[in-house]
Amino acid sequence: MVEVERFGEPTNELWEYLEIEIPVGVSNRHVHLSQQDLEMLFGHGHRLKARRELGQPGEFAAEEVVTLVGPRGVIEGVRIVGPLRDKTQVEISMTDAYRLGLRPPVRKSGDLEGTPGIAVVGPKGVVALGEGVILAARHIHMHTREAEKLGLKNDDRVRVRVAGERAQIMENVIIRVSDKYRLEMHVDTDEANAALLTNGDTVTILH
Repeated sequence: MVEVERFGEPTNELWEYLEIEIPVGVSNRHVHLSQQDLEMLFGHGHRLKARRELGQPGEFAAEEVVTLVGPRGVIEGVRIVGPLRDKTQVEISMTDAYRLGLRPPVRKSGDLEGTPGIAVVGPKGVVALGEGVILAARHIHMHTREAEKLGLKNDDRVRVRVAGERAQIMENVIIRVSDKYRLEMHVDTDEANAALLTNGDTVTILH
């Protein structure tokens, strides 16, 4: 038996040992834009053009790309991920952060207060973000029915086992629950490379 924690605070709840295989989605650097920032970068009335669907229903990689300009470096060709959001958010790996000259924290998506800013450059303009750059916390998307069956809640944290030549246990994997989600674990490129994971591989959730 192992301990399950709610996000941010440990509990004394103990759950029976259980294994569930989860497909992996490797998340490359990308940007989520607000409507206002989209129009600033690409022009008034611009709409994102879907290039391909992503693992979660309704999400897509757009045709549009932007350039990130940090204090010490530039990264071009950064893909925009739709649909649009209320606030612009930039998700990068730690390798990207070194290149840009930033020290972003590990955060859940949408938790942007106190994060570093960056300049985002598009074909029609520049957006100077005061905050919004994060290292996305590793997480598992899970449908409400699956979460209920497993006794998990939104923001629970679990351990995940990666098999193979670089076998490891990943701690503090956040459970994200919604009726719209499809079962999938997201890790960034640094984490995937360290564990020799690629899209479509499976890992094992322990709780």
